[in-house]
Amino acid sequence: MQIPRLHPDTIEEVKQRVDIVDVVSEHVVLRKRGKDYVGLCPFHDEKTPSFSVSPTKQMYYCFGCNAGGNAIKFLMEVGKSSFSEVVLDLARRYQVPVQTLAPEQRQELQRQLSLREQLYEILAIAAQFYQHALRQPQGETALEYLQSTRKLSLETIQQFGLGYAPTSWETLYRYLVEQKHYPVQLLEQAGLIRQRQSKDSYYDYFRDRLMIPIHDIQGRVIGFGGRSLGDEQPKYLNSPETQLFNKGKTLFALDQAKSAISHADQAVVVEGYFDAIALHAAGITNAVASLGTALSLDQVRQLLRYTESKQLVLNFDADAAGTQAAERAIGEIATLAYRGEVSLRILNLPEGKDADEYLHTYTPEHYRELLQKAPLWLDWQIQQIVANRDLKQADQFQQVAQKMVKLLKLIDNSDTRNHYIFRCAELLSLGDSRLIPLQAETLSQQVTPVQSNRKPQPFKKQQSPAFPLTSDRSLLEQAEALLLRIYLHCPEHRQAITEALQARDLQFSLSHHRFLWQQILAETALENNPVSSDASDPLFSRLQTRCLQFEREMTSISHLFYLDEKTEHDLLRATQGVQAAIACMERVMCEKRYRLYLELWEAIDPKEDPERSRSYYELLYTEQRRLQQLDRQRQFSLTDLI
Repeated sequence: MQIPRLHPDTIEEVKQRVDIVDVVSEHVVLRKRGKDYVGLCPFHDEKTPSFSVSPTKQMYYCFGCNAGGNAIKFLMEVGKSSFSEVVLDLARRYQVPVQTLAPEQRQELQRQLSLREQLYEILAIAAQFYQHALRQPQGETALEYLQSTRKLSLETIQQFGLGYAPTSWETLYRYLVEQKHYPVQLLEQAGLIRQRQSKDSYYDYFRDRLMIPIHDIQGRVIGFGGRSLGDEQPKYLNSPETQLFNKGKTLFALDQAKSAISHADQAVVVEGYFDAIALHAAGITNAVASLGTALSLDQVRQLLRYTESKQLVLNFDADAAGTQAAERAIGEIATLAYRGEVSLRILNLPEGKDADEYLHTYTPEHYRELLQKAPLWLDWQIQQIVANRDLKQADQFQQVAQKMVKLLKLIDNSDTRNHYIFRCAELLSLGDSRLIPLQAETLSQQVTPVQSNRKPQPFKKQQSPAFPLTSDRSLLEQAEALLLRIYLHCPEHRQAITEALQARDLQFSLSHHRFLWQQILAETALENNPVSSDASDPLFSRLQTRCLQFEREMTSISHLFYLDEKTEHDLLRATQGVQAAIACMERVMCEKRYRLYLELWEAIDPKEDPERSRSYYELLYTEQRRLQQLDRQRQFSLTDLI
């Protein structure tokens, strides 16, 4: 709206009456430090408070971004509002009479200012009307539903101002227009009535619904949520968008939860009105509801004002629908989570329950325990990736690994990314901790490929344990292929190959060979004796059938199932072939671990973390000694054999 110029006396009186701590604390969690208050700056991202508020000077200042000013300047910056709008809002709040420079403009200004005030007034009266209707005979069904089905006490019903919208099409309309004499246009702007298509009359927006008033941060009613008591759809109906109500910028129960969020340093976000109400009734008062929409950045920022460590917990059902709801509710917050700007956790309640249902069976203490154990957002994402997946199946292993790489690439913070690289490596290692370094290196190479122009470390260290790394991919491919070919065509060597791989903690490095080995393991798990004496070799036959189901992978391994003159000749020296192939594979794995430990060791400043530096240095030398032993163990060249 176009606001006339305000009289200097009005501006000065507002400045004299306003309390900057009161104003700022609605947007920033402030903690007393000496004579001033400190908190996280709302104008830039920070983890350590550098934002200071002085009640004696009535000024704020951020030592991080240099933002500063008085209460008026603060509200202008936070709300992106004009000077006059902020002064007028503060004038209403502190009951300062408003004057303008031109007396003739006062009437127009008052009209514009009174519109919002009238909307607040109408909505407050409507809320009282619905509360009264709940206790009348017509609201008996709704009250019974609240007390019996939702198990809410009269105290909780009153605390949240729950009510009932009568079945009649015009009950609220007649009350507000005919009895209270409010203009029809104001009721329509408040979202309480709608005009019929005939344009000659109006009808109530909410009918035969259990009414839940929605408040702004100052506790004023700005809209309603209505739950149908029968089969009417939608099940939940929110007020339409108005001057006061914006669903994407509003969080249900935030006015009642903000103090508890600040005290607990954590906000719990649930999907439904009654989930939030049930939590508050159980004493878990740091809970809000998202009104069924994806969380917007505006909503997230509102919550983050009240939690210093930026902790949010999204609580949704543990079933498939709950998982989808969690992913939908996350919305834009995922960007902040990947950047580490919010500590986001996901709480899926067991047995497919929502918070309201859960508290009907379990105690608030049980819920608090689940809150404490709720996984971080990225851990939850990884859990979803591996859920119902059999990592012993090569195709599923590859799909899971690819999704993990895609997720890891989205993590901006290098420390966080490295943490989750090792977390994913643990899962991909199937419980064998000795394979974790190799899996971690594989993931790291895919997530952050090594660049030729890598910058040197900013500090010098003792001489690294240099060792020549001379692995040849083609040689490795020939070694792995030979080992698999012997396994397929020489049943008498299968047990020896399996035992050698297990004893040396080896796995196939090349994806198509790893795929075939996973199929072999899957088939041999079904067979008591993999060393078949049957000439027809049922294992070989089943493997062929199994692998034919994977067209793409089969193109890379089909040649291993067939022998020509040369490969038949190679099998005459199968024992020596197994020995040479195993030695070659182990050397390559050793080199990979060596490179990984070298990278980790170089990334650590020995002055800051001498223990970890020494640990990685010892691992480096262990791998170096093993490499030397392998070279001595190889009795002849693999290239001579194949």
